[in-house]
Parts: sequence; C-alpha cells; structure tokens
Amino acid sequence: MTVSPFSTPLDLRPDEVHVWLVEPERIDDPRLLEAYKALLDPGERERQRRFHFERHQRQYLVSHALVRLTLSRYAPVAPEAWRFVPNEYGRPAIVGPVGQWLRFNLSHTDGMALVAVGRDVDLGADIEDAERPGETVEIADHYFAKTEVQALRSLPEEHQRARFFEYWTLKEAYIKARGAGLSLPLDQFGFDLVPGQMPRISFDPRMNDLPDVWQFMQHKPSARHQAAVAFRRPRGGALSVRWQHTVPLSGDMTPVIKTA
Repeated sequence: MTVSPFSTPLDLRPDEVHVWLVEPERIDDPRLLEAYKALLDPGERERQRRFHFERHQRQYLVSHALVRLTLSRYAPVAPEAWRFVPNEYGRPAIVGPVGQWLRFNLSHTDGMALVAVGRDVDLGADIEDAERPGETVEIADHYFAKTEVQALRSLPEEHQRARFFEYWTLKEAYIKARGAGLSLPLDQFGFDLVPGQMPRISFDPRMNDLPDVWQFMQHKPSARHQAAVAFRRPRGGALSVRWQHTVPLSGDMTPVIKTA
C-alpha cells in the first residue's frame, strides 16, 4: 500500500471536529478533475457516471475525492486505498487496520460540499442550498415537531425560509450522526434556536434519547448555504469545530474558522 501524500499527519484531538468545505462547480481545471477521478474506486466511478447532469457528476466526483484526501490528512493511507462499508442505512465506515478511529460524514448540495471528521465520535453533517426551488415551510407543517412549526410560523414570512433550512440541516445532521437516516421520525425531536446560543434538542419519549449527550454547531459558509454538524459529547466536556475551505490537491486553503 502506498502512503498518504501528506508528509505530516494533521493533529485531530478528541475534543475537536474538523469540517472541510469545497465548491465543486468552481473547480474546472481538467488536471485536477482527472486526478480526483483516479482516486475513486470502480463502484464510485460507476455511480458518478449514472448522474444525468454534468454538475451532479462533478459534485459527486469532487465530494468523494474530498473524503479520501481529507482522511489521508490524518492517517498514513493513500487516498485511493481507503475502503468503506455501508451500514444498513447507507452510512459508510472505514474498512481496514489503519484509520478506524476516524469518523466522517459527507454532505453536498448545489454549490458546496463538506466532510466532517472526528476521533471516535458519532457525528453527522449536512449542508443545503437555501436558494434551491421547492417547498420549505409546507414540508415543516407535515414533518417537523410541533414546537418547530409554531416557532417557524411565528416569524415574519420573509424569514421563514432561512429558518426552515436551519432546522432542516440540524435534523439531517442528527439523524446522520445516529446512523439511521430517515428511519427516525422528524416530528419526534425538535430544536430550540436562540440567538447567541448553541442549538438545543428535545425528544419525544419514543425516541429513547437524551438531549444532554448531544452538541450541535451551525455555520453559513456562503450567503446561500446553511450547514450544521451534530455529535455526541465526549465524557467530561464539549467539542470545538474548525471549518476550513479547500480545493483538494491544489494547496488552496482559507484560514480556519473556529466555533466553540
């Protein structure tokens, strides 16, 4: 097995989650795109080809290359050598003797993709294009917790769409951290959003979960995008989150943004 192209592994402390963001549609260098394609395994290449639109092919290509290159920043494994196995709900986990302490979660939408990485922690992440067409508040009426619907409907109409995507990304991040996808009913847990405070979650008793074991962070990486991460708190404290933009293999990285 060849080793990671990164000479010095990045430090990832137990009390940190690192989130790497990329804008796939802005990467148009054919050499970079070919280099990304060379990192994918045959199954990933086949899934990429199945997308009808070129922008969706590029989103898939760049985001999955981002996963492999990001993991190789932390463990001595070549990006193309990572192997993954999905659980029954489709969430992938690392296969092999090296790097199994890494936990990661990928999300992508039009204009942006991210991968969140932690050390032996259940985590989930989501990013959404808040300018995408389609229903928003109407979805909340049918699927969100009653407290969320009431809070959403109490806002001026011009603010409801943005708040919907705050709720949606938090909910997606939580169910992905649980590893159970949309098998978890969205109306049986809800978020309380107070300016200047971290989001707080509450559960219907049927969820069999405890609010205090969870921590959530939100971020707006662009004017049109909303992101969130969710993770189980380690014993004895909270985690910090570091958000960083990158162009994989180009060496282009913007400064880290930390959230406590």
